[in-house]
Amino acid sequence: MQEVKIGKNEAGQRLDKFLFKYLKEAPSGFIYKMLRKKNIVLNGKKSDGKEKLKENDIVKIFMADDTIRKFQGTSAYMQIVQPIQLNIVYEDENVIFINKPSGMLSQKAAVSDVSLNEYMISYLIHEGSLSEKDLQTFKPGICNRLDRNTSGLIIGGKSLAGLQKMSEMLKERTMDKYYLAVTEGNVLSPMSIKGYLRKDEKRNKVFISEKANDGQYIETEYEPLKQTENMTLLKVKLITGKPHQIRAHLASIGHPIIGDYKYGNKKMNEMYKKEYSIQSQMLHSWQIVFGKVDGVCANLSNQTFTAQPPPIFSRIMQACNINIRREQ
Repeated sequence: MQEVKIGKNEAGQRLDKFLFKYLKEAPSGFIYKMLRKKNIVLNGKKSDGKEKLKENDIVKIFMADDTIRKFQGTSAYMQIVQPIQLNIVYEDENVIFINKPSGMLSQKAAVSDVSLNEYMISYLIHEGSLSEKDLQTFKPGICNRLDRNTSGLIIGGKSLAGLQKMSEMLKERTMDKYYLAVTEGNVLSPMSIKGYLRKDEKRNKVFISEKANDGQYIETEYEPLKQTENMTLLKVKLITGKPHQIRAHLASIGHPIIGDYKYGNKKMNEMYKKEYSIQSQMLHSWQIVFGKVDGVCANLSNQTFTAQPPPIFSRIMQACNINIRREQ
């Protein structure tokens, strides 16, 4: 027999949803049968699984420990990676903002991958704000993704409430996200560019069109901060958030991001790579700006969080006599 005390990250969900995670290898029909036979009870009483769990509720599972372990399968906490030094911009009990380095996945693309998501979980366990046992029923997660070779701010949810709130705000676009991009050519004035994005899944590449029936609507705003003879430092505001949006949108108007081989100019990229040792596209998730935030995460109201660009940005900006810090 096992007794499980419901914590804050399990509260608010239905009992059956909790059991599907806790006994993830058990068929749903079996779980409902155990509820009918009172082999699983909530606060000592028979349950049909539809009850909403509250913090400190007690779930008792009257099965042999070996049977429970079999239905739990390989626990998530058996996959913890070694912690690494993370560049943490902000952290509280609900959220964590991390400055992701270029070259690191935001989330797994394959089972064998190790991403920022795994490193974040490892950090939380190492710091004591999460236990390996907690991962049986709740897993903190990344709320927004960046391409592997894009650096900058990633939002993570540490608690269920934080994860839900940040996901909701990203979906409803109630926060502003700004990027820094170094592009080819001279961009002389601010502009809002609109279009429609279609993705080729096989090639993992997107295409921009002006036709309303040719993909998903996208909108990007940009403002030139500084120009040199051959390139421009842009402050980019993401209005919609689609895969590869900024990269493809800027390339579609003749200003591809330097270092972007998928959407950019290979000859120019090779030149900049030789001159500045650029290894990836010059795109950085720079700032997140919150307005008024109600309820959970209200402490983020009217705050701006900034992730310092990687050293390659500084080298290029210094060579061009541009100070990014001064532009914040």
